[in-house]
Amino acid sequence: MKGKTLLFKDDLFLAHDPGFTHPECPDRLNAIYSALIGLESNVDLSFSVPVSADQSTLGLVHTPSYIQMVAATAGKPFESLDPDTKTSARSYDAACLAAGSVVEGVRLIASGQARNGFALVRPPGHHAEADRAKGFCLFNNVAVGAAYGLKKVGLKKILIIDWDLHHGNGTQHSFYEMDQVLYFSIHQYPFYPGTGAMHEIGRGEGLGYTVNVPFAGGQNDQAYLAVFNDILLPIARQYQPEMILVSAGYDIYYGDPLGSMAVSEAGFSAMTRLLVNLAEELCGGRLMLTLEGGYDLEGLKTGVIATINELVGKNTGGPSSELLESAFGQPGCPGLEALKMIRQVFKDHWTF
Repeated sequence: MKGKTLLFKDDLFLAHDPGFTHPECPDRLNAIYSALIGLESNVDLSFSVPVSADQSTLGLVHTPSYIQMVAATAGKPFESLDPDTKTSARSYDAACLAAGSVVEGVRLIASGQARNGFALVRPPGHHAEADRAKGFCLFNNVAVGAAYGLKKVGLKKILIIDWDLHHGNGTQHSFYEMDQVLYFSIHQYPFYPGTGAMHEIGRGEGLGYTVNVPFAGGQNDQAYLAVFNDILLPIARQYQPEMILVSAGYDIYYGDPLGSMAVSEAGFSAMTRLLVNLAEELCGGRLMLTLEGGYDLEGLKTGVIATINELVGKNTGGPSSELLESAFGQPGCPGLEALKMIRQVFKDHWTF
């Protein structure tokens, strides 16, 4: 793999403070940023300076009245936008910088100035709707990045993969009626936010371009890789995206307090390697990841570092290679009934 791997990080992301005991806390990024110190000397990384998204860029996804609502929280020590979504004095600034980091990553990768990247940002984004905050999220970072890629960069087809524990309702709704974005989500269901049923497959020109894989919980590395290998890869190869964006949630880690999935560090590594290879095959390596959830600090830290090692091409061999070489669809692998149902739901849209 040739080309730079961009990392976006900034202390401003630590200034967003939704309150004492809130799971989406600054410690999440502190754990990751501390781990990066030991990583910088061992791999070739490029730390890119984040650029804040202005209101016109946010407006590619969000309504003007909603943007103004979030902007009005600036400087106020505490506001509640949703039962789960709180802000502090600098939350609006952090949210603009988070969305802008994804936009800048899309711009640099699309222009060939980098091969891939990872926006290590908060607040997260994939629950944010066009007109409201939801589920810890203020602005929909990945959706804004995708919309920017379509409307300002000139991309025609973008694949968004969402492996967060929770379904990305806001991202799905942003592109539900268009075929320029294919949204692919694996998530625990039924679970917050209640969307992401298998029959939600898009509407109008977007029919067939939303793919939801709802898991009941307890799914492990093999189950996720089976979905990637048997469902995602065939669809992606038929779709032929020009860039791949990922909502990378580490709350599918086996020790995460908010979920009941069973993905390991090796699983994150193996999933990332599949996506790096897929991007190389389909779109010149153009791959941009954005941090979403992840609330076990050790799992978050080790999962993110494993992902970065794959982006820079450092990982070879080890448990992730053994996972990739193992037989998919093995008997007893939990969740594989969902794969059979997915094939049936999409039989008129994709070939498996």
